[in-house]
Amino acid sequence: MANPLYDELFGKHAGKSSVFLQLADGQTISHGDFLNRSAQFAHAITQLGLAAGDRLAVQIEKSPDALAVYCACVQSGVIFLPLNTAYTPSEVEYFIVNSGAKLVLCDQAKQQALQPFVHRLGAEIHALNADGSGSFADHAADKPTKFDTAERDIDDLAAFLYTSGTTGQSKGAMLTQGNLLSNAQVLTQYWRFTASDTLLHALPIFHTHGLFVATNVSLIAGGRMLFLPKFDMDAIIELLPMATTLMGVPTFYTRLLNDPRFTRELVGHMRLFVSGSAPLLAETHIQFEERTGHRILERYGMTETNMNTSNPYDGERRAGTVGFPLPGTELKITDPSTGSTLPEGEIGIIEVRGPNVFTGYWQMPEKTAEELRHDGFFITGDLGMIDGDGYVHIVGRNKDLIISGGLNIYPKEIELVLDAQDGVLESAVIGAPHPDFGETPVGIIVAQQNTEPDLVAIKADLENALARFKQPQKLIVLDELPRNTMGKVQKKALRERFADLFS
Repeated sequence: MANPLYDELFGKHAGKSSVFLQLADGQTISHGDFLNRSAQFAHAITQLGLAAGDRLAVQIEKSPDALAVYCACVQSGVIFLPLNTAYTPSEVEYFIVNSGAKLVLCDQAKQQALQPFVHRLGAEIHALNADGSGSFADHAADKPTKFDTAERDIDDLAAFLYTSGTTGQSKGAMLTQGNLLSNAQVLTQYWRFTASDTLLHALPIFHTHGLFVATNVSLIAGGRMLFLPKFDMDAIIELLPMATTLMGVPTFYTRLLNDPRFTRELVGHMRLFVSGSAPLLAETHIQFEERTGHRILERYGMTETNMNTSNPYDGERRAGTVGFPLPGTELKITDPSTGSTLPEGEIGIIEVRGPNVFTGYWQMPEKTAEELRHDGFFITGDLGMIDGDGYVHIVGRNKDLIISGGLNIYPKEIELVLDAQDGVLESAVIGAPHPDFGETPVGIIVAQQNTEPDLVAIKADLENALARFKQPQKLIVLDELPRNTMGKVQKKALRERFADLFS
């Protein structure tokens, strides 16, 4: 039976003794053994009453078994719904209610808190712990290691990923087999992944980056993964000599640069470093290249679209940009008010179209209609521009745009000036309510280690670099910027914290 996603990612590895996963303790799991475990899970899922098209929600720690549940869902045709392990029970309840999940898998320590509302909704709940124990594992233990793969079409749903919900209710992005498969195939080719690659995997797997990029690319290529439960500096340093590639978020790279053990000699054999999920500072690009001789490859993607653009594998990986649209993906910059395409060099909303773009938001037809045009272009909400060489620049989120006295201010322009100042590690610029201007820019600064930025000198430089209406009315120094689990700065939290600054 045909199941394009399973056949391409998993089925071709059946029976292989080659190593798929190597764990921090040195234990290895072959492709064949992984698929045997996944097949047992698929039997357990179907015997618990789930059929193709039903939803299975997981809030479990990263482990080989957590990955096997994903495989089991693909093989059985069940829609996979991974949830951030940091979500509270009340947050999880929303996702279960909204998705209509029939089965919830969680760590045993969380089961008691989740069980009442899961049962109230008529769903099943079982435990699956990172060490392979739990009631779901027990249920699967005596099941056959072969499973008749469910027949699925390229347009059938494979996963729900919920947006972060920073501007309202979280939305369930519906991703098809074709969305996931097309993107993984393009990235494997574009980034030159082969069976000889070993990916150092320290990302979470409840998110596009760690699951549908890192894992799917490794599976298509037939390589292996050094599979860490989280970013651990000692483990990363120990395993880098065995790796050929690393995918990370910007904080991975800043932390590595702060460790004296991270040297040119340690990574001289490496083939590729990829960064995404949050903007990478140009300074980090430069420092990384000076330290290692490698230039980080930065790309751009979203929950709803998987990956849209990438800096080139061959050619200039330009700091401060996210490269070019990937093969098969169309990208344009449009006027936020009219939707008309803007010329080169002008800032507007990024829109994308391609086989990677989701089909809509689960049970939210109005939201789908607002953000997904009839011609297939998705309105990302990201502000960007395309320069004269075709590189895409991300300026910020549309919701982060500051309108002061009727004038548009793009935070990224100010942040670039602040980031270049002596003693500044990074910055974030937000709009704070202002009685005269409606709102006005405020600069939030994080100092470099053991330094104290000269705010007077910084203000003077801002006066020389920026028009008066763009200059922050206040500069505030914080120990760190609030971030989500993927390293994105949470400007909403900053806006809330400093909402009364000028009142």
